[in-house]
Amino acid sequence: MGPTLVYHPPAENLPHLVNRFGAQDTASLTSGWTSPSQVPAQAPTRFPSPHPSQTATPTDIEWDPSLETYLKRVERLAQLGESLPKAVPDGFPTAIHSARAWDGADFENNEAAYVYSLTEQDFEEVDQALKTFIEQSDGNPNPESITPETFILPRLGKKLTELAETIHSGQGFFVLRGLDPDHFDSSLEKILAYVGITSYIGETKACQDAGGSRVLHIKDRGMAFPGAEMRQAPYSNVGQPFHTDACDLLVMYVQELAASGGHFKLASSAQIYNDIAATRPDVIHTLASDSWIFDKFSPHLQPPYEIRPILLPFGEKHGPSFFYSRRPLTGSPVAPRTPGIPQMTERQAEALDMVHFTAVKRQLSFTAQRGDLIMVNNLAVMHARDAFTDFHPDSGNEQSGTEKAGKRARGRHIIRLWLRNNRLEWPKPEIIRPVLDLKYDPRSEWCKNPVWHLEPPTLPERLLARRFTCS
Repeated sequence: MGPTLVYHPPAENLPHLVNRFGAQDTASLTSGWTSPSQVPAQAPTRFPSPHPSQTATPTDIEWDPSLETYLKRVERLAQLGESLPKAVPDGFPTAIHSARAWDGADFENNEAAYVYSLTEQDFEEVDQALKTFIEQSDGNPNPESITPETFILPRLGKKLTELAETIHSGQGFFVLRGLDPDHFDSSLEKILAYVGITSYIGETKACQDAGGSRVLHIKDRGMAFPGAEMRQAPYSNVGQPFHTDACDLLVMYVQELAASGGHFKLASSAQIYNDIAATRPDVIHTLASDSWIFDKFSPHLQPPYEIRPILLPFGEKHGPSFFYSRRPLTGSPVAPRTPGIPQMTERQAEALDMVHFTAVKRQLSFTAQRGDLIMVNNLAVMHARDAFTDFHPDSGNEQSGTEKAGKRARGRHIIRLWLRNNRLEWPKPEIIRPVLDLKYDPRSEWCKNPVWHLEPPTLPERLLARRFTCS
């Protein structure tokens, strides 16, 4: 069976929860902090009542990282006086010397270092490539068949090829600015242009869930259906801690912005590694240990979890990097940990939070624009987001500029692609190949019948399913 194009009716006027979830935002790691009171003020976290399995764990570890808990744990473990390794594990570098090791401060007041704005000539090429592709599709234009050879961009294609090198062997991310979602006559044309442009970054497309979704619409769906309070993070306004997705390349096409919040946050995995290796080499041992418990959120499976490191080697050229999401490690308020799964140790909890708060210290936080394509090497750069409040026609908040929020009132909306560049892809450790093959191998169960959702799906079971998310 071939790929399927799916149109969904726009979910206008869906009620939204305003700041139902809050995510702690911090401006520095523990350096210079002696108490949580020094963290910048942030709206309090408000989650549903926790599942019984989450109310008290031996490690007291949260999905939404707590600076207070982290600082207390660091102090408590330091008082044990244990003999800890003084050097990183054999085979691991003392530091990663690469362009992918950067501090967010490196990009302050230097937007040109990571943003390329489309020119009028670029748009003309995109329009011509789109027209040609549609004309040659025999009345059935399908993004599944788009490649650089079928979506020809003579000038822009060269620039995108350069950006692909930057993403794989340079700083690990870039923003292509100015692909106005309103420029296109239909959702299909917009998706075709999006896939055509990004095919120069990565020509192989992944399926992002067990339903075969080629694109995922990251959007708060509000309380529009029974049980919506348990909708997963991509479909709520919750802030998300630093993590990686289960892919090679991550691209996020910004359709709409929030009324407030929702900032994009990126952090160099190499810089996180360097900071920890320089000050706590023993933590590198913990992160690289093959003893981390990943919940499969499928109690019928035996065992209902898998075990692997969260810091892995990606070849001599690139060095070690992180590959994990916190949710399978800690559970979350909307995805409680499967009862009976072994808890992480105190040392693991310290290490996990150390990665997060080091990322916070080194992060690049920026406000995107409508039409941005945020391109990220998922193996080189971790990402996070702030909690956000959407526009609502009855709320009184207005969009910046001349257009009022009520004219669109659709809220923050990102269309996500997972891609792979067959020429530039990083070598992968064997232990994560099955996870990636499930997404990229056309013979896999997930990829047998790929689907392109041209509008955000509205099926409650998709919005609630714990396995239909980042990892």
